Amino acid sequence: MPEQVRHGRQQTPSRASLLLKSIAVAAAVVLVSGIGVAAYAYNDITSQISDAAVDIGGDATTQPAPFLGAIDGGFNMLVVGTDNDANQGDSFGERDATLNDVNILVHVSPDHQNAVVVSFPRDLVIDQPSCNDSGEVYSEPLNTSWERGGDGGGLACVAATIRELTGLDIPYAAATSFNGVIEMTNAVGGVQVCATAPIEDPDSGLYIPEGYSTVEGAEALAFLRNRHGVGDGSDLARIGSQQQYLSSLLRKIRDSSTLSDPTKVYGLAQAAAQNITPSTSLKSPDALVSLALSLKDIDLSKVVFVSYPVSAYVEDPNKVQPVQDLADELFARIASDQPFTLDADSTATGSSQDPSAGSTPPAPEPTATAGAPDATDAPTDSAATPDVIEGLKGQTAAEQTCANPFDG
Repeated sequence: MPEQVRHGRQQTPSRASLLLKSIAVAAAVVLVSGIGVAAYAYNDITSQISDAAVDIGGDATTQPAPFLGAIDGGFNMLVVGTDNDANQGDSFGERDATLNDVNILVHVSPDHQNAVVVSFPRDLVIDQPSCNDSGEVYSEPLNTSWERGGDGGGLACVAATIRELTGLDIPYAAATSFNGVIEMTNAVGGVQVCATAPIEDPDSGLYIPEGYSTVEGAEALAFLRNRHGVGDGSDLARIGSQQQYLSSLLRKIRDSSTLSDPTKVYGLAQAAAQNITPSTSLKSPDALVSLALSLKDIDLSKVVFVSYPVSAYVEDPNKVQPVQDLADELFARIASDQPFTLDADSTATGSSQDPSAGSTPPAPEPTATAGAPDATDAPTDSAATPDVIEGLKGQTAAEQTCANPFDG
């Protein structure tokens, strides 16, 4: 994929139209996990993104559309949240190594009608590439990938590891750390989350009441980091909270009151530019905007958040290993762009459906009319009724879920 996108000849814009175009670019901001990618056309933000870019390999053959157009076709993008970033300091405690504790793969279908967001547990023990040309294979938890990449190679090593695990090409990636989450949640004015009872967790510093709360800044980070205060105290429960947060965030980003506020979208763009490490395939502002615009019209019920399927690791119950058959089915569907949905009892560990929110009513049964074929014989529209993959945990972006306090 070329790093520069050619544009057609255009008339010199007026100052007013240039301002409107800049605001439109900012309105294309789409954030994934509180840890996403934003683009804004001002030179200072563009240069910040470009200067931080790193090469992760991959085949970025999908071309961005002309300026302010959605990318042509589907794509896979990796979003990484790091612990102990070099710019983080010791504000969150001293750590011996930088770990990729949040690993999320975003897949958007070629027709921009479906998206899948897969969260990989940090304690997932898998075979991993060496990332240093030694050819050695490591069987370690996923969150060791960043450090093995060495100076400047952390994001590339995580991308190589997820490529090998899923069999998918991943041409786009971006990483951020704790400070980035804080600044980006501040920029959107907070995100609404829910708890079925008060959560008090001194380890993460999270203290929220029962019901709905709007979290931002350090409190939003505490919600995303919180493990010991939710569900069974595992990383799988934390993933459930992250899926709740991301679904709520996506609903807010799609809300016109957010996208029409230039202060919020510019602040989000600034926060992202100052706090992300993008792949070189994302250093062009056109590429960033094009990826963002591909999500703007997807029905929220067709944005599926799933946890990578796992079971307890045979050598250590505190770690997990793949449920291979289910993982193979998941990524076969993603690779072939076959839409799917989750079964009724699919909420992640430590989460539950908000009973006060209700649920999306099922589609009405077709009614047979005189002279028409029996409704049961009518052809099935697979796009309207995607298959259920049983056994996966997660939710759609349209669902409202709540975190359950630690039950241990």
